[in-house]
Amino acid sequence: MLIRICKEVKAFSQFNAYVYASTLVVELSRQNEGWIKGHTKGERGRGPNPRLVSRQGRGNPFPTTGGRTMRRLIGVLAVPLVGLSLGLATPVGAAKATCSPDAMQVGPVCVDRYEASVWSIPAANTGLIKQVQDGKATLAGLLAGGATQVSASVSSLCSPAFPSSFPNTGNWTAPLYAASVAGVPPSACLTWFQAEQACALSGKRLLTNQEWQRAAAGTVDPDANDGLANTKCNTSAAGPRATGNAGATPGGADSCISNWGVQDMVGNVWELVGDWGDNAQSCAFWSSTFGDDLSCVGDGIASGATLPGALFRGGAWNSVSDAGVFAVRGDIDPPNQISRFGFRCAR
Repeated sequence: MLIRICKEVKAFSQFNAYVYASTLVVELSRQNEGWIKGHTKGERGRGPNPRLVSRQGRGNPFPTTGGRTMRRLIGVLAVPLVGLSLGLATPVGAAKATCSPDAMQVGPVCVDRYEASVWSIPAANTGLIKQVQDGKATLAGLLAGGATQVSASVSSLCSPAFPSSFPNTGNWTAPLYAASVAGVPPSACLTWFQAEQACALSGKRLLTNQEWQRAAAGTVDPDANDGLANTKCNTSAAGPRATGNAGATPGGADSCISNWGVQDMVGNVWELVGDWGDNAQSCAFWSSTFGDDLSCVGDGIASGATLPGALFRGGAWNSVSDAGVFAVRGDIDPPNQISRFGFRCAR
């Protein structure tokens, strides 16, 4: 019966433990056979059951005084079963994250709601730095606190450029911080190393390729669309649009929001992920089932050694039908800096 209950509450991650527990309880019951009858007689003044008395001091884990034995036996079974029936037992690997206001829950990961913007924040303003690191910063708060955006993507340009204290190697001497806020163009013209460090300084990291794919699910690909004129994904425009202009409906045809609530996963700027691969020497296309999205992944036929290819996902404002949730480029090496290439963080 205990095994049946465990199955019914789906305690699969702890099922073997309960099989062991049930076996132990059955064995203890056998050892204490007749306990209830003997205990009742004892309480009525008829003397204790001699079998129980004979077992004292021989490893019996249950005392035989008062009504505590049965209560303890019930407790062994009832407490964990009640916890399981109330959903208190968490399956292995299924722990939920508690996301900050700037991010959305995507499985066990908190993915930034918006494409990243990079900020220089006065070192003395430790409160504002903490707000960024806690995921609670706003555009108004950043500007009021003396922060300035670095390398904002504006068509073919990025301005202002990264300072020499935050070089393309990522070996910074003065920190910059990645933020997920609405109302600004994403930062671009940065290397993989700069993006990785900007995320880390904000207590985050780049998404893995798998996490990016998961977070993009449900984003509607409009093929060619001027996202500066509406809230659909921005894939055929004069430049990127500011974050926070992707509509209001997750998975909606008039929005650029994934089923998870993550914005602009298609178009606007290509997004760096943490993975590297073989540097692609040519490109292909997914089938029409997968949106005819662009795929540039290493083919292993390059003549001579090459640098690795950093993976970028989703497409940019000028990718037209090449953009989409399956679009991937691995033909750009990590030190490259391009105005159409930005990033997103997670934690």
